[in-house]
Amino acid sequence: MPVIQEGAQRASRRRSFQTVRLVAIAAIAAVLAVGGLATHPEAVAASGKKVVIVVGPAGSNTSNYIYNAKKLAAQARSYGATVYEIYTPHATWARVKSLSQGANIFIYLGHGNGYPSPYGAFSRYTKDGLGLNSYDGSTTHKYYGEYYVDHYLNFAPDSVVILNRQCYASGDSEWGSAKPTKATAIKRVDNYGAGFLRTGARAVFAEGINSTAYILYSLFKTTRTMKQIFWSDPARSGAYDFGFSSSRTPGKTAIMDPYAPSRYYRSVIGDLGMTATTWR
Repeated sequence: MPVIQEGAQRASRRRSFQTVRLVAIAAIAAVLAVGGLATHPEAVAASGKKVVIVVGPAGSNTSNYIYNAKKLAAQARSYGATVYEIYTPHATWARVKSLSQGANIFIYLGHGNGYPSPYGAFSRYTKDGLGLNSYDGSTTHKYYGEYYVDHYLNFAPDSVVILNRQCYASGDSEWGSAKPTKATAIKRVDNYGAGFLRTGARAVFAEGINSTAYILYSLFKTTRTMKQIFWSDPARSGAYDFGFSSSRTPGKTAIMDPYAPSRYYRSVIGDLGMTATTWR
């Protein structure tokens, strides 16, 4: 949770006009000496961004997910962001819904329940959303699908969603399950992105295995487009990559970068020409 610090104390009303005038002149001189505040407009714009990181219950992987989430939280804070960390066993829907409003970056690590899958027909109430604690303090999870994401999460305009280390979001299957066909993997990415792209988000990244630290760095520190950010991943392959136009969200496009045939662990979908500068 962010630490709210008390603002600077109000200046004494007894301060003389001359003192105030001298202080103002000194401040202006200091600004001019370093080239003015306009010299670093992007650094100013990046500070204060709201980053929400959620870890749902994930069985034996839970402690590892929290460890990696805390590293991302520290990284985002180092860039000046205000970071809200919501970790199991307290990652309830009520808490996530409340704290994530207006988020500039929303990061989720946990179980995924996408479509198509071996678990029956599509349900917008359980598929393509978040696996959160059934109640505060529980170790079991409940899925809040596309319907809840679409209707109740309102992120900031031009926000970015990062889905990390979960099944289906990037097109892959669960560990031990049959590898998906290309057509199935495309549907999974398209479906998982659909609800999140109606929250105010412009791009949804999915990283099934590796760290997403490169996305945070690029958003805060570069002028790259979402497409260029995707390709800046140290774990990129490029050997079997392909793109497609979204059927679920007209006007949006996606890129998938399997490291081998039927190994779909990296994807991005949305407005891939949007720049990090626009996000800031």
